[in-house]
Amino acid sequence: MSNTPLDPRKQSYPVRVDAAAEPEASRALWLVKWLLLIPHVVVLVFLWVAFFAVSVVAFFAILITGRYPRGLFDFNVGVMRWSWRVHFYGYGALGTDRYPPFTLADVADYPAHLEVSYPERLSRGLVLVKWWLLAIPQYIVVSILAGGGLYVGSHAASDSDWNQGWIGGGLVGLLVLIAAVVLLFTARYPKPLYDLVIGMDRWALRVTAYAALMTDRYPPFRLDQGGIDPGSAPALPTPPPPSGVPGGPVPLAPAPVA
Repeated sequence: MSNTPLDPRKQSYPVRVDAAAEPEASRALWLVKWLLLIPHVVVLVFLWVAFFAVSVVAFFAILITGRYPRGLFDFNVGVMRWSWRVHFYGYGALGTDRYPPFTLADVADYPAHLEVSYPERLSRGLVLVKWWLLAIPQYIVVSILAGGGLYVGSHAASDSDWNQGWIGGGLVGLLVLIAAVVLLFTARYPKPLYDLVIGMDRWALRVTAYAALMTDRYPPFRLDQGGIDPGSAPALPTPPPPSGVPGGPVPLAPAPVA
């Protein structure tokens, strides 16, 4: 377990999950969030059915061309992003009282964010085994963290629960329940508890993206805690090389002395 930022050039993971904690929260809103989330649950049922269908199409596209069609990729990232916002608002984190927006796009001022770097090429061979064979150890870990509530990739291809996304369970569900009791009495979310919950959610989302064929990078067996993802590099512009090196700016000549 680590809260130390990693060298993005060496260890950054292509799935980035961020979540901003609120300093204060409603003491009792969590008691009725299950009711408030019904519209989202209805929409997500259909979105996850579409997610599965798109993943099947992507499977054959990768097998034949070695590429994940960009439009399909962006749609599936959007479904994961929508699910993460609902999960963060609801009983997978109780991280915010702001109602999740109904959109696949990223919402800059919403406290929960998810991005997956688009892979220019994917292995035609790995696509045959990574979602069921290689991911088995990760499924075991996620089943402990999320209590089997997370249905990932084609691991659930023959399971009617595919379209349920995931709900809080396992260790996550227990920790969120503890957080809910603390919120009820103090209106505050203990930061160490929040960081741990987000770290577990982040692990599950990385496995989801891997199982859904969105990356060939195997998810790390590492619990990256905290709201700011320490295991992925943010999408920042690359700074220019220093002056005096190829490609860098030309050094300025000293001004003549009068």
